[in-house]
Amino acid sequence: MSDFGVLSLLPPLVAIGLAIWTKRVVLALFAGAWIGGLMVEGWNPITGTTQTLEWVVGSVTDDWNARILVFDFLIGAGVGLIYKSGGVHALAKVLGSRVKTSRGASILGWLMGVLVFFDDYTNTIIVGNTMRPITDRTRVSREMLAYIDDSTAAPVAGLALISTWIGYELAMIGKGFDGAKVAYNSYDAWLSSLPFRFYSILAIILVFIVAYTHRHYGKMLHAEYRARTTGKVLRDGAKPLMTTETDLGAPQPNGSPWDFIIPIITLVVVSLLGLWYTGAANLYAYDQGLDWWTELDNPFGVNFTQYSFVDAFREADAATALLWGSFVMVLVASIMLVGRKRMTVEQWEDTVVRGMKQMLFANTILVLAWTLGTAADAVGTGSYVINLATSPEKNLGPWMPLIMFLAAMFVAFTTGTSWGTFSVMVPLGVQLGLAFTGGQVNEIVFATIGATFTGAIFGDHCSPISDTTIMSSMFSGSDHIDHVTTQIPYALTVATIGAILYILFGLGVRNWVILLPLGIVLLVVAWYVLSEWYGKKYGIPHGKVPIYVVEE
Repeated sequence: MSDFGVLSLLPPLVAIGLAIWTKRVVLALFAGAWIGGLMVEGWNPITGTTQTLEWVVGSVTDDWNARILVFDFLIGAGVGLIYKSGGVHALAKVLGSRVKTSRGASILGWLMGVLVFFDDYTNTIIVGNTMRPITDRTRVSREMLAYIDDSTAAPVAGLALISTWIGYELAMIGKGFDGAKVAYNSYDAWLSSLPFRFYSILAIILVFIVAYTHRHYGKMLHAEYRARTTGKVLRDGAKPLMTTETDLGAPQPNGSPWDFIIPIITLVVVSLLGLWYTGAANLYAYDQGLDWWTELDNPFGVNFTQYSFVDAFREADAATALLWGSFVMVLVASIMLVGRKRMTVEQWEDTVVRGMKQMLFANTILVLAWTLGTAADAVGTGSYVINLATSPEKNLGPWMPLIMFLAAMFVAFTTGTSWGTFSVMVPLGVQLGLAFTGGQVNEIVFATIGATFTGAIFGDHCSPISDTTIMSSMFSGSDHIDHVTTQIPYALTVATIGAILYILFGLGVRNWVILLPLGIVLLVVAWYVLSEWYGKKYGIPHGKVPIYVVEE
């Protein structure tokens, strides 16, 4: 990897800038990756383009990425079958009989997002697909639904005691302790870091505040006011990532809610079992001296019941588990519809293909986002930012949470990956925290771990090139750039308050029992002031959009 210095920021900044300016995310992502290819190949346009195409191929053929792409296509097929059966509208009708206001729909979306805590991808799928008909009916904008979906995906999964994230997080913490040659339980350190993850906690709280009060600011105020007053849940000219209605046509009449509920429950149950099975199989493989469960001669012929659900989750293969879940979901939906003669085989095949087609644009964006990540790694974007943030200085120990928070935010936002940021930043943060405490594990180390994780989640939450941001737009049926531009003001509000709390930590306020409640107070004040200011600026008193009540 060459040392490009400040130029290493060029690929992600070009991609992000072009995406926001042109609203053409595919062009922007490819341009960013291509710039990286040119840099690596000495600005030769021919070899630079060839290198970029090689990165694209590598992104598609990577084992994890390929599983996610197939999973997305299967989810598209499953959602297509559920939609065409009329199950989505039937369930929306049942829930709609109880949820009759825009406030109720917004709060229900937030509650579902918190309850589906075990995986960020599954969260976006279930919340987006379940809530979209309900929020459309109650005139909640697609931008708001995507914000709810996105803000209860990575932030919630990163805090959950049992999730697909915790195993990887524990591994990164352990890597840091090993590097510093300090013996300490990674799970204890992870638990102790939770109260210091200010961004994740406050982001979830802010969603509830705006959902309940209907007071907004920034571009979200325009989006919600438009939806509430005109009924347009999408702006004129918007291009939602997932165009179910256009691709599949009208759903069948007289659908049953069970046509939605049973396949979705199947997805969740099989995915959870898959998480346990792959995690337990990995633990067994490690016991046998192997690196991964797929190296076992017959991983399905071993009894893994000696491994607990919690332990297995820490080592789970989330991509494989979700792949299994999505396939069985499609299988169950197919049996229910074809077996009951609600669809002919010809109609089933047409619906499956059209359902997969819905995911083509989103998967294109995912591939290019991964490609851009490879380009950023090749030119040293992450290393450059990390070196800037961790230049050796004296007496920086108490300020490490703030430094690592800001560095992780920038790395994750410009590369679009929280896990990739975790892999470099978390072990480094642990080692730096221990270096400044003389090897003592205390609140400085815990706060640094928490700040690094939650800073990376900021990037995963709101970067336009993040997979979960893309999937939130996809399953909420939102224009992707509209989702990004309406969400960022809220994310920056929370990030700013998080930075303030880490500054107070550096000044000597080390107790999270004081810092976290103070952060909630600052959040409420900031939300109130901003909604008042934007409301006055745009002629919408207090930034409060009307509550829509569905007419019977």
